[in-house]
Amino acid sequence: MADMHPLKKLDLNLLKVFESLYVEQNMTRTADALHITPSAVSHSIKRLRECLGDPLFQRSNNRMLPTPACQRMAPLIIDNLTRLRQIMQHWGEFQPLTSEHHFRIGMHYALEPSILPALTTRLASLAPNVTFSSVKVDRVTLTRDLSAGHMDLALDVALPIKSPVLHQKLIDDDFCVLMRSEHPLTENMSKEAYFAAGHIGVSNRSSGASVEDLLFQQQGLSRKVVIRCQNYYSAKSMAANSDNLLTVPRRLAEHLRQDDVALFDLPISIAPISTHMYWHKNTEQDSALTWLRALFDGIFVG
Repeated sequence: MADMHPLKKLDLNLLKVFESLYVEQNMTRTADALHITPSAVSHSIKRLRECLGDPLFQRSNNRMLPTPACQRMAPLIIDNLTRLRQIMQHWGEFQPLTSEHHFRIGMHYALEPSILPALTTRLASLAPNVTFSSVKVDRVTLTRDLSAGHMDLALDVALPIKSPVLHQKLIDDDFCVLMRSEHPLTENMSKEAYFAAGHIGVSNRSSGASVEDLLFQQQGLSRKVVIRCQNYYSAKSMAANSDNLLTVPRRLAEHLRQDDVALFDLPISIAPISTHMYWHKNTEQDSALTWLRALFDGIFVG
């Protein structure tokens, strides 16, 4: 175990050298990347070894390979260094045109097709050097993920969440139906015909009713789901090549619709599906995240 006394005096610059050597696995390339000498790299790693009580790297031909302990801990250290850089980038006023900030956006996979193209287009004109990652939302750990900075904001359906997580409804989206272009029901899409047909359900959960099925159940109705898959693009392809119907939020349906499928209004009135934006109250005054929230607000309004 590492002696805690030298750790208290740990120079954070050593971690920058450690990160680069872990990635490059070569002293010379690390020195070039950091604009220092190989001797300075060697000296830094020696000091870090003394602090942590582990060899960290072992030479193998021209490569510096991580020890088992290093291999286990390096991703955690690098992840925290990345987060620290992001925090420091938040310092002061956010300047979109010159910022190289990286945003982490929690998003349900079904939202990506209708949101990410618009987000990419707006960033290209408003913040050309800003990058982003779309990451999976875990509703169980959402509060903790926002608090820890694992994601800057999240987009999802309406959730029973309280402070310290704040939220804003962005849009209500109604459901519609996709079916193959030559489907018999293109001439008679009635409520009775809809519930008599076979349906394709989409969910990344192994079991449980979908949002639309829960809404049907509230009216004492149920449909016959004959196929269940995890991806709307797969579902759309199956709908285009069968008589099964695909019920989907309209914004997503507009992105899925091609010549091989037709789009129809749902022949029954059910509540729309709401998309909300969630963020931690600690980021309420962060200029970069305030800008990002306004950007998403504009995407949905637009």
